[in-house]
Amino acid sequence: MRIQMFVGLFLFLRLVSAVAVYTLEEVQDQIESYRQQNTNGLTSRSVPLGCWLLCGFLGFTLPNQLAYPNTTIYEFEESRYWSQQQALTNPACRFSPTSPAQVSLAVLGSRVTQCKFAVKSGGHAAFAGASNIDGGLTIDLRNLNEITLSADKTQTSVGPGNVWYDVYSKLERENLTVIGGRVSAIGVGGLTLGGGISFFSSRYGWACDNVNAYEVVFADGSINSVTPSSYPDLYWALRGGGNNFGIVTRFDLATYPQGDLWAGSQTFLYNNQTALQINNAFYYLGINAPSDPYAQVILAYAYAQTEGVYVIASDLQYGKPEPNPPILQNFTSVPGAVADTLRIATLTNLTEEFNNTNPGGFRQTYWTFTVGNDVSLMTKMIDIYMDEVDKVKDAAGIVPSTIFQLITTDMTSHFTRNGGNALGLAGQGPLNLVNIDISWSKESDDKRIIAAAQNIVNRSVAAAKAEGLFNEYLYQNYAALQQDVLPSYGATNYAKLKAVSKKYDPSGVWQKLQPGYFKL
Repeated sequence: MRIQMFVGLFLFLRLVSAVAVYTLEEVQDQIESYRQQNTNGLTSRSVPLGCWLLCGFLGFTLPNQLAYPNTTIYEFEESRYWSQQQALTNPACRFSPTSPAQVSLAVLGSRVTQCKFAVKSGGHAAFAGASNIDGGLTIDLRNLNEITLSADKTQTSVGPGNVWYDVYSKLERENLTVIGGRVSAIGVGGLTLGGGISFFSSRYGWACDNVNAYEVVFADGSINSVTPSSYPDLYWALRGGGNNFGIVTRFDLATYPQGDLWAGSQTFLYNNQTALQINNAFYYLGINAPSDPYAQVILAYAYAQTEGVYVIASDLQYGKPEPNPPILQNFTSVPGAVADTLRIATLTNLTEEFNNTNPGGFRQTYWTFTVGNDVSLMTKMIDIYMDEVDKVKDAAGIVPSTIFQLITTDMTSHFTRNGGNALGLAGQGPLNLVNIDISWSKESDDKRIIAAAQNIVNRSVAAAKAEGLFNEYLYQNYAALQQDVLPSYGATNYAKLKAVSKKYDPSGVWQKLQPGYFKL
């Protein structure tokens, strides 16, 4: 008992310090002290010994932040994942730190016990293991949820436990915004570290281009501010490099004036003539985007199972409260819309609309690839999508879509800011970023639906290569587990990412102990 009291006092004193940083040796000593006092029942545990020990140690030290299976908090936190595959993953315990120091403690504890872990921001990835882990420790950042606007209103410090709705709803009271996600329930952390396309990206770049500083827990447990001047190589790597370099506990985001915007969706029943008109409008927006960077579009083809028809949805966004701007009139002049939500809207209202068309609780698969901006190729890719969907459209609850977005020269012109990002797209465009997005209800349909999605990708990539229109870039936030994202940034950038990883994480903590998502 005296040893346990010492452990608790040690950690309490550390945690109340504003500059709390543990060493690996200190945590090793404290976990060993805990182990010596808690050896009963080790052989009966169903989880790995190291994870049993780490969960027990964190639960003893910080009981209000640790949840075990079959408890109300654990089950609630599991239910907050978007995809069913993630929600049905069962960690040995879930840890919800309230400070960067507690994140540091969990990382060093994992190193001592060799318990593998996952880290959750918003939990919006499609595949199992992305931000949850079977039998290991899941670090849920939901309590790191600060949103602090600077006195001069040019920067907002945001914790990774926020979803974008939280951030936008606070800032829009000041007629301000940051560059972030377009669906209200998506988390700040994953989207920003993977790149992060915004409604305002033609004006300001992607989310990763608008981070002034990252507060990061390193593999050695230290807590550091990563900026273009303090750690320029690591700052570059964090701009698209995903979860390979540390746990970000705060993002300092550039903040911009922004009021209401004109946006919404027009939905059409699919036919060849309508498809050609809309595809042409998409093509010409890619060409003409530099003339008006306030305009963006998301174009989706989807199968409506209950009606047995294919539909086309043009999601239009214009960053001013001006209805039907000239640059988007190639879309709005297409006749025959069966539904139309275009209106003056707030940013939060728009992200809620997107969230309502993208509900959680289903089985999910996402895939991505990038091609040149070409109408003929788009037509071929849509035919391939429909051919593959026809083979699986009887699956219960299926909602299959193929989604097209432009990567314009406006966007990529921002990719060199503050030393550039890791994505390998600076100066390129216009490009067509494709997302295959399928949700369904039953696990028994997994194999054939995922095969159909992969066939769409493989056949579409082959068609693009045949026409000299293939681009190797894979957008991390839309990629499937089976896709090799980081090499798609180009050989030079991939080699640089690996060198940065080796420099700051020589023992490979983020590669070995945090195995989920896209690894180097």
